[in-house]
Amino acid sequence: MQGLAHFILRVLLAVAFIPQAIADEAIRVSNRDELIVALRDARSGTTILVASGNYRGGMSSAKLAGTKERPIVIAGADPANPAVIEGGGSGLQLSSPQHVVLRDLVFDGAKGNGLNIDDSGSPDTPARNLVLQNLHVRNVGPNGNRDGIKLSGARDVHIEGCRVERWGSDGSAIDMVGCTNVVVEKCVFANARGDAANGVQAKGGSSNVTIRRCRFDDAGGRAVNAGGSTGLAYFRPRDATFEAKDITVEDCEFIGGLSAVAFVGVDGAVVRHNTIYRPRRWAFRLLQENTDERLVACRRGKVEKNVIAFRSDEMREVLNIGGNTAPDTFEFSGNAWSCLDRPDDTRRFVRLPVVEKNGTFGGDLNFEDPPGKKLRIPGRKPDDAGVRDAETTPTQNRP
Repeated sequence: MQGLAHFILRVLLAVAFIPQAIADEAIRVSNRDELIVALRDARSGTTILVASGNYRGGMSSAKLAGTKERPIVIAGADPANPAVIEGGGSGLQLSSPQHVVLRDLVFDGAKGNGLNIDDSGSPDTPARNLVLQNLHVRNVGPNGNRDGIKLSGARDVHIEGCRVERWGSDGSAIDMVGCTNVVVEKCVFANARGDAANGVQAKGGSSNVTIRRCRFDDAGGRAVNAGGSTGLAYFRPRDATFEAKDITVEDCEFIGGLSAVAFVGVDGAVVRHNTIYRPRRWAFRLLQENTDERLVACRRGKVEKNVIAFRSDEMREVLNIGGNTAPDTFEFSGNAWSCLDRPDDTRRFVRLPVVEKNGTFGGDLNFEDPPGKKLRIPGRKPDDAGVRDAETTPTQNRP
């Protein structure tokens, strides 16, 4: 009898020490009401599996709180046939979530923002430690400042494998206001609704943002807007002296659009190893749209080892420089410039505020498939200009 008691005790102890993340059960939902209840009741370790089908948007949840070891997961139950959240002001709004994963969902036809994540209007309650993976956001707006994914006051965010297309005519595919420590990688941004739209924007005190291995296909007036113009009340932190700081854009492909990268009130940015193909007006822009006296002039940008292929009958100038900026603090090095229709005149078209170091001008880039699924240049070496192979690209851990 004593041996049986010891056996039962050992079993109870073993069960007690099973990691809670394994012991937690998934909640399966198949309609909007069930999803709303699941969001309301979610606790650390909860996984909400959303069955295939359509769910009316306009849903919201405040202060979902997972932990690092036991995040809250909201996911499509069948990634091959993901649930579609349709319409609504925003398809889904999460305020001050912590340690939350969203994956394998579609957001379609929201009138405001497709997915809205914010800090409840206070820098004291940031959204943080978030993973957005394999989301498809489409048909947002269509008119006005309507974003595919809106992040306000978010920290430590990893966005991977998402696709955003057809967002608002004055909005952004991803709009970051006062966000810190964000990685956006392996995403596609396509078919902006107009030239006033942006692809990925980081402004309002945003810092330490990396945009990596993404494709921008006709992504608006500024495929990447590193900075912007933000009302001072919306800055995070409140006393930030820059619209954006320490922004990295690397190993991305840009096709069409008015411009690839705009530096706008940014204090330090690196744009490297990208391939820019036939921008319709500029390759790069240096601007200062917020002229409040506390903000630094747009400065300290590095543009290095990019391929810039353009046509003389499309491009107005490779670099547009606005007032109140510090263009002499920028560096250009190792870039491969090519005027596709007049290669011998390439150097004449490349007018920069500082001397390009070790750049090349003209020549046939011999793209494999312009402007198809890949903009690769056969025979390139790992450290040549243009997009590097995946195995040579630096990696960064998720939050």
